[in-house]
Amino acid sequence: MMGRPVLVLSQNMKRESGRKVQTGNINAAKTIADVIRTCLGPRAMMKMLLDPMGGIVMTNDGNAILREIQVQHPAAKSMIEISRTQDEEVGDGTTSVIILAGEMLSVAEQFLEQQMHPTVVISAYRQALDDMLSMLKDISTPVDTTDREMMLKIINSAINTKALNRWADMACNIALDAVRTVELEDNGRKEIDIKKYAKVEKIPGGFIEDSCVLKGVMVNKDVTHPRMRRLIKNPRIMLLDCSLEYKKGESQTDIEITREEDFARILQMEEEYIQQICEDIIRLKPDLIFTEKGISDLAQHYLVKANITAIRRIRKTDNNRIARACGARIASRTDELREEDVGTGAGLFEVKKIGDEYFTFITECKDPKACTILLRGASKEILAEVERNLQDAMQVCRNVLLDPSLLPGGGAVEMAVSQRLTERSRALTGVEQWPYRAVAQALEVIPRTLIQNCGASTIRVLTALRAKHTQEGNLAWG
Repeated sequence: MMGRPVLVLSQNMKRESGRKVQTGNINAAKTIADVIRTCLGPRAMMKMLLDPMGGIVMTNDGNAILREIQVQHPAAKSMIEISRTQDEEVGDGTTSVIILAGEMLSVAEQFLEQQMHPTVVISAYRQALDDMLSMLKDISTPVDTTDREMMLKIINSAINTKALNRWADMACNIALDAVRTVELEDNGRKEIDIKKYAKVEKIPGGFIEDSCVLKGVMVNKDVTHPRMRRLIKNPRIMLLDCSLEYKKGESQTDIEITREEDFARILQMEEEYIQQICEDIIRLKPDLIFTEKGISDLAQHYLVKANITAIRRIRKTDNNRIARACGARIASRTDELREEDVGTGAGLFEVKKIGDEYFTFITECKDPKACTILLRGASKEILAEVERNLQDAMQVCRNVLLDPSLLPGGGAVEMAVSQRLTERSRALTGVEQWPYRAVAQALEVIPRTLIQNCGASTIRVLTALRAKHTQEGNLAWG
């Protein structure tokens, strides 16, 4: 007697498998690639997007576009995740990686239709990947990172495809100066943390040409008391991670008072505590203190009497950057402050009013390992696009400093590798040679897309490019 079927999955769950799913995945990937295909190269088109909050985003950055797109298909989500990972790891090439991934899946479709097992296709793709990496190492050329002109040319190649290309010289210099500032070498190992120590501050107004790299830190804060100094040369800077207020309980605190004198005593204890922590600070004679927490009115009074300028409630990230810029150490308790905790590396402290807001500048630092990139522009939308372009340029500069080798652009490297893979595929035996050769064909999508975006004849130019790459010494033709 046959038993009833056992239901493992929920009745509301839809399960698909086989050829239908493979086709759906490939079509989803091709759709995502087609969305940003026109954003590749120096003739890239800008996309105007309306975000869920009603704001307008204008960009030709692949990752920025895909980030705003809401998709349901899991394969399409994976494609968007590829772009995000590329942006985090490399900083540039987000459009190229999506177009390449879409084409790789597109050329694999014919083998699935011929009933070739996906494992065979994957195996051939992996072999092609290993061969491509070794080929790229062979055709790469070393870069002298001390040659400023060479570095500027490399960064310029990233800027030229962006909206910022009209101000390419300025942007390249800003990117190189910022990365060089935050570069840290320790025991032969380079550390370049752009995200943490090269902060971009956007202030609407002015011209894009007014943008610059500050050899120090800028924060959107004003002094806590109007009588505090707003201009100090060679300041002694103290950084705190504690509040200059009377300690409060974690939640509501109840105090039972039986005598009137006890209430006066509690107030006196609060004042004595504030006075004590201020004396701990004044003892080291700083000119300027920054704290991540609050400063009470009484503490401000004592600091003004001691001619000390104070700025409160700054971000922890800003505090860390100030520490790197001026050489100070962040203290968590005032009674543990020492002379070596005071930073003396800054040359100038200044508070300026730009537009309706006050900004604090700590500049002219002796050996800053942190910097602020000040961007000016007509509107917030323009500044957001300038920031995206500048981040890509800084990432390119960082990548060259960490791995000083160079490959030709304009689709040249893709054509060179495609040619070599085609030649190597002839030596392969078995069915894996066909997916292997298809990878070589897929690589041609980059030069083909560049030609299409320029409005040139795709067949004529691509045929001429193939002919060039069959000859020796033409690796750089793109």
